[in-house]
Amino acid sequence: MKTFMKKNEALVYSAVGLAALFLILVAFNYLAALGAKRIDLTEGSLYTLSEGTKKILRGLDAPVKVKLYISRGEQAMPLPLRGFAQRVEDLAREFKSVAGSNLLIELYNPRPDSEDEDAAQLDGVEAQQLFSGEQFYLGLAVGQLDRKQAIPALSPQRERLLEYDLARAIARVGSAERPVLGLMSALPILGERFNPMTRQSSEPWVLANELKRDFNVKQVSLAAEAIDPEIKVLLVIHPRDLPEATEYALDQFVLRGGKLIAFVDPYAYFDQQPSPMPGIGGGGTSSSLPKLFKAWGVEMNPGKVLADVVYASGAGQRYTPTVLTLNRTALNRDDVVTSQIETLLYAFGGAFEVKPVEGLKLTELINSSPNSMLVDNVVSTVSGEAAMKGFQPENKARPLALRLTGKFKTAFADGRPVSQDKKSSGKKEEDSLKESAAENSVILVADVDMLNDGAAVDIQEVFGRRIVVPSNGNLALAQGMVEQLGAGDALVTLRSRAAAFRPLTVVRQMEADAQKQYFGRLKALEDERQRTMEKLQELQKARGASAKSAQLLTPEQQLEIENLKKKAVETQKELKEVRKTLRQDAESLVFWTKVANIALMPLLVVLLGLAAFVLNRRRLNPA
Repeated sequence: MKTFMKKNEALVYSAVGLAALFLILVAFNYLAALGAKRIDLTEGSLYTLSEGTKKILRGLDAPVKVKLYISRGEQAMPLPLRGFAQRVEDLAREFKSVAGSNLLIELYNPRPDSEDEDAAQLDGVEAQQLFSGEQFYLGLAVGQLDRKQAIPALSPQRERLLEYDLARAIARVGSAERPVLGLMSALPILGERFNPMTRQSSEPWVLANELKRDFNVKQVSLAAEAIDPEIKVLLVIHPRDLPEATEYALDQFVLRGGKLIAFVDPYAYFDQQPSPMPGIGGGGTSSSLPKLFKAWGVEMNPGKVLADVVYASGAGQRYTPTVLTLNRTALNRDDVVTSQIETLLYAFGGAFEVKPVEGLKLTELINSSPNSMLVDNVVSTVSGEAAMKGFQPENKARPLALRLTGKFKTAFADGRPVSQDKKSSGKKEEDSLKESAAENSVILVADVDMLNDGAAVDIQEVFGRRIVVPSNGNLALAQGMVEQLGAGDALVTLRSRAAAFRPLTVVRQMEADAQKQYFGRLKALEDERQRTMEKLQELQKARGASAKSAQLLTPEQQLEIENLKKKAVETQKELKEVRKTLRQDAESLVFWTKVANIALMPLLVVLLGLAAFVLNRRRLNPA
């Protein structure tokens, strides 16, 4: 009887213990849900909001509503998109956790012919179509009072910029007025009624029309001695022959907190000017900001254009190493301005040399390849074989576009440059700013032609309508720069998310090394050929042959020619071996990288399991 009582008592204690443990776990989960905390252990902090986003959300002074339109159900959207849709919801909740009551999240399921579908269409969210013809919705709309911003279709391809897009939309609806954008240029970007040189009128550039959608564009004269305080962002395109007083105005604009974006150029192809000498054709012009560049630690040679054989355009006689087709390998994939740009046309542009002065931080947005060099403006339009004559790679990448961030100091230590007229007037000049009070940002690009319609878009006439089709990402790049700086300091600091995809940088380095070897051997062949031709000429002169005998070759000449042919064949074989070895090494590296990515983690798990099994066996059977 006692034994039975003891057994029942043990069972009761066990049951009570299990029930207590169950209640403790439920209570713990409930309390954890009330104050949920996530620990982001991913490289690059994939799931942590940036400080710029938090600053925007904490600065909201009135409620902002975010409407998520997501089709739900097993067959509502493709399976890969469901995980992405969940991440969109998670990000919206992260925003809500920071903004609190000033951010409202509403979820809608726009089924066909439903009220939610009508609401999506009214908010500017578009239906996306499957190959089967069925439609689904995955978009959002942000609104505050009568201001509204929509992201019609969310795409996993733009997931790196999802936080930026949502933060930008919230920042836009939080501002009651469209920001003012200043535009200063020596080119007719806003169009002109009549040009006395061409005796023609011109339409505004496509860039100008695109900027007018989101900004109140205000033209600023190249001779301006002060920038209107209403202007917070100033876009300067080709500041040709800029007066010193205007450069001073730009200096003071930056020091007071204005955002400056400057496109300069050593050879503006689309700004052809007539030659002062009759009978001689003109050429492209150049532009720079010499005093400001010097004060910031930036150099750009106004007489040199960048030639890059990796990104060169054309083939055969049209091969032009100064007209670059830049792809994603040339772009900073971690910056919101360039992370989603795929291609750029960079025509007859320059390159920067940068050693930022104290207090400034450099971010390179676009870079050349190491297989590049600077060439004189006068030969920048040469193409074909002549363009490669004397080409010697400088083996270093150069920044083509960059951002400087920090506290700027004036380039005019003595204050405003005063003309003789103002000196004689005796009027007292206002005090000049010597340093910016807070951190600021400036973006510099060493090409102007990329913004011209001829380089950026294709314009077609279809049934009497003017259709504009982007040729590349040139205009998207300029718009992204203006949008980022126009949205305030918070978005300037916002970077794109780290990508799960890791490019094979070792393969790229191997390709670059092979290219260097290729051009080195090619140059050696050209030098050998030149020496042989010179020796042939010397033999011909020494012989003093007549016109008839000049057509005959001496044994020495025949031997030289045979040697030349032999060396050419040998060099060609060596080049083929270099390319073959490169392909084999690259393919091998890709194969073993995939093996490591796929098999390494399961293998580690198996090894850990075996180790745990062996340890348990030893513990249970110590002898």
